[in-house]
Amino acid sequence: MVKQVGLLLPLLLLSCGAAKPASGPASAAPTPTPAPSANAPTSVVPTTTLSATATVAAQPPPTFRDCGELGCKTFASAEDAFDFVLAETPRVLAVGEAHAQSDGPKAASSTRRFMDGLLSHLAPRASDLLIELWLANGSCGKVEQKVQKQQGAVTAPQATTNQGDFVELGHRAKALGIMPHALVPSCEQYQKIAGAGAADIEDMLGMIKSVTEHDIEQLLTQRAPDRLLVAYGGAMHNDLVPRPGREDFSFGPALALATGGHYVELDLVIPEQIKDSEAWRGLPWYPHYSREKAGPGAYLYSWAPHAYALLFPKSDPAPTKGPGSEARDKPAAK
Repeated sequence: MVKQVGLLLPLLLLSCGAAKPASGPASAAPTPTPAPSANAPTSVVPTTTLSATATVAAQPPPTFRDCGELGCKTFASAEDAFDFVLAETPRVLAVGEAHAQSDGPKAASSTRRFMDGLLSHLAPRASDLLIELWLANGSCGKVEQKVQKQQGAVTAPQATTNQGDFVELGHRAKALGIMPHALVPSCEQYQKIAGAGAADIEDMLGMIKSVTEHDIEQLLTQRAPDRLLVAYGGAMHNDLVPRPGREDFSFGPALALATGGHYVELDLVIPEQIKDSEAWRGLPWYPHYSREKAGPGAYLYSWAPHAYALLFPKSDPAPTKGPGSEARDKPAAK
């Protein structure tokens, strides 16, 4: 039986490592609730009864401008690009991100931008949000603490705000009537990770894929067919076409099959995060986007049916000071 507990392990954030617990009330562990039924996904926050399915009023399609290969489209805002993707009416929307790093750009994270600008667009159609937030089982003994220590090297590069952002995402979703859920590994999965040695990170990534896939498939049987299920986590796990060698880390192909093709992969990208590195160069949209040449809007690429990358508008550069500005900045002599 999957059991919700108050112990919150460090958040395992795909491919870039896990976040250190954030300070402040946002990072506090959610209040425990009575145990759910066997094999049911675990709620991040206290559960509430879902309201009856609401009819979403038809909205005019967002306007866009074609901008090149891979079906490139540019929109006035990320919200418009998001609405364009939602117009596919998926059964499962899997949102992936490149997790914020401690040495990354000093800009709002993908999670916070999703919370502030996009999350409300999921209501009232979305019923559930499965977040890549790892809750300890609580009944597996010392192996849980051993696995927690194994994550030390994985957690180091992450921004300390990541876990707090994910917890806040759960509370924001609940306020909109979208039931948030966390990942709860089984004792067998803990044992496998604990004994994996140098392969422990691969087993952690495989665990995230397995638990997410299982929980979404459970929700598909429990929710009305017109309700949208959303997964939010790292951008490797949601791949519809995983890169060679990463097949064991992605739930995309299995959930696409389970939904009869009504599965959408959506990656969120902050332009300031993009680097000239092997990891970024391997992404299909990378050769087609230039932050320096990009206009002020949001960009949307699609390299395969139902697979998208949404690049947020680039941040406004800091104003530059022209000749004589130093003198203008000085207070007038009294």
